[in-house]
Amino acid sequence: MKYLIVVAHPDDEVLGAGAATYMLTKSGNEVDVCILSGKAEARAFRPDDNKLDADMRSSFEVTGIKNSYIGSFPNIRFNNVDHLLLVQFIEDAIRKSQPDVIITHHPGDVNNDHLHTSLACQAAVRLFQRQPSVKPISEMWYMEVPSSTEWCINASLNKFEPNIFIEVGEAGTDKKLEALAAYGGVQRPFPHPRSDEAVKGLAAYRGSQSGCNYAEAFQCALRRITF
Repeated sequence: MKYLIVVAHPDDEVLGAGAATYMLTKSGNEVDVCILSGKAEARAFRPDDNKLDADMRSSFEVTGIKNSYIGSFPNIRFNNVDHLLLVQFIEDAIRKSQPDVIITHHPGDVNNDHLHTSLACQAAVRLFQRQPSVKPISEMWYMEVPSSTEWCINASLNKFEPNIFIEVGEAGTDKKLEALAAYGGVQRPFPHPRSDEAVKGLAAYRGSQSGCNYAEAFQCALRRITF
């Protein structure tokens, strides 16, 4: 199976699906990533461009990500970007990756860039309907990003409701933390949601919720079954 993770910023792919990515690639699946804001200029404690790029590559090596498509859209300003430009960038990544499953942010996420990434991805996944040369996707999943997705305080929005659980074990969770540590300045002391303890605790909770030995959780938004 081929997976494409579409995220707003560097490290989102690890926070939302790092352990699952490791387990999937370890099992012979391919995982690519599309990051819309590769520079993340507004991030606190941000390293310089070369260091951030090196951090990304190191993290990809840990989780086994095969190909990456990195954009330069302005960090925390996706609401000022033409929606079509976001859609077209994701569509180009879809053409190149040819995924079976696309994973992206939940649309109820409090982070503005995550929201607009999700909306653009929802439009881009229909690409195969317009271009027969593009392989149709089978599924689209939403993921949860600790420190953002749980802050769905707008009561008019649906919250993240997982219905897919990928067992990752303690080893997969440790690999997620290793990949996250490759990004300088991202982790925080406990009880922050991006602390080692909180990340591991969430994996333990999602595992106990689904009868798994540690798990990452996703919400299936679209599933196509064809014969």
